[in-house]
Amino acid sequence: MNTELNHPLPSTSFRLFAFAICLVTWFLIGVGGVVTSHGVGMAVPDWPNTYGYNMFYFPFSQWIGGIFWEHSHRLVASLVGLMTLILTIWSQGVGGRKLLRYVLFPLALLVSCLILVRVEQNAMQHISITGGVAMVSLVCSFFWPRMPAASPLVRRLCWLALLLVIVQGLLGGLRVTLYKDEIGIFHATLAQLFLVLMVVLAFSSSRAWSNWKQVSNEALAPARLFSWLMCFCCVLTVAQLALGAFMRHEHAGLAVTGFPLAYDSHLWPPISAEFVDQLNVQRIDHREFDPITVLHVKVHMFHRLMALILFLSGVSMVIWSYKRFGSRHPLSKLCIVWFGLLCLQVLLGAATVWSNKAADIATVHVLIGALTLAHGSFMVLAARRSVYLAVQAAERDTLDRVSHEGLNQVGISSASL
Repeated sequence: MNTELNHPLPSTSFRLFAFAICLVTWFLIGVGGVVTSHGVGMAVPDWPNTYGYNMFYFPFSQWIGGIFWEHSHRLVASLVGLMTLILTIWSQGVGGRKLLRYVLFPLALLVSCLILVRVEQNAMQHISITGGVAMVSLVCSFFWPRMPAASPLVRRLCWLALLLVIVQGLLGGLRVTLYKDEIGIFHATLAQLFLVLMVVLAFSSSRAWSNWKQVSNEALAPARLFSWLMCFCCVLTVAQLALGAFMRHEHAGLAVTGFPLAYDSHLWPPISAEFVDQLNVQRIDHREFDPITVLHVKVHMFHRLMALILFLSGVSMVIWSYKRFGSRHPLSKLCIVWFGLLCLQVLLGAATVWSNKAADIATVHVLIGALTLAHGSFMVLAARRSVYLAVQAAERDTLDRVSHEGLNQVGISSASL
């Protein structure tokens, strides 16, 4: 890991591009939230085409209703994938020439040949895209600038991000072709994890990574404990987001009404088949939601319970960090921001119930949840970075002291001779 400290930072353009991918990914999660909140995930029933067209040739005049949101979601996802591919090639430095010339160019050319042989409808639309990628890759390989590669850590993170974005795209396609809502749950959760990875990548390639302040020796143990506690909170947040994804992708509407009491009368509702059947008879909604099941009610209530646990964890983390680090320490300030996001998320969750699951409020709820996880992950990395720098500084001091004592011993021995 010492090589990471001595490795030159990526260029400013690289760092800004990595940060831009974070923003576009967050925006993509929001667009996906709109798609799910409006229940238009199957507005475009084919994939990778859009109503038979190559998605990049789909006529703008047909972007109407739910098709607009689903098709926009696919295009923004394609943009994120393209940006991640560019960042991965960029991180290789001069080695990016070889990737463009000997990997991407022949691969795009091979896909073009397969399309020409196997695809009958709109084949030229597809070939124009893949063939264009092949030609651009070949031309760029000759003009690729001579620049140093990013650090090994950044390069590994870029390759992992590229792998994740490919898997994410395949999951989105399988959700459509197999017509499985369960795949949408994994698709939504993986999107949150991809955002976390991009935050880690952007921070580890930033100037702040090199200039990050190490903790004092007195705060070393608390900072290490803080990172583990915050990591546990992030795991809880991922579980909470997965529960939310389950609720949204099951298309059961608002399984539990009323807040803070369930159905305005129960702290924890009597979960039974008879009770749920009565709810389905009484429920009146102009939207065509699927019938509520016992599982939907249980997941919704566990989602509320997890929100309470996270809120109490946020209160505990703020109090603990203030006692250990003081109010002016960066970790304490970051913890306050994270707790503020948690409070906003709880309020949006309540507003989603009170508004009978208004699509706009539900979408903002998804966006703030993603931002909460991303910020919490950044806090974990910041705390670990502070600890790592402090440990490295302590090891260097120990080596310097040992070297100094060794030189003194040599001097004393020489004098005695």
